[in-house]
Amino acid sequence: MGLDLSVFLTYAGAIILLFIFGKLFLWPLKIILKLAVNSLIGGAAILLINIIGAEIGIIIPLNMLNALIVGVLGLPGAILLIVLTIL
Repeated sequence: MGLDLSVFLTYAGAIILLFIFGKLFLWPLKIILKLAVNSLIGGAAILLINIIGAEIGIIIPLNMLNALIVGVLGLPGAILLIVLTIL
């Protein structure tokens, strides 16, 4: 009887630890996924800026750094890149 209880408690403890470690490793994955999605949206915003700005001579190079800047900072990041391109 005591052996069955100790085995049960060991399995229960292992399952609880598995859930805790799973949760700890899931948070960085969510952050990376959110950063990737924001970078894709930033790349699309740069393409839109290039289409609109081509008529007035404003072209922002589309690379990973610029997409990341626009993806993380949003509209202020796009304005920052436009200002840096003009300078």
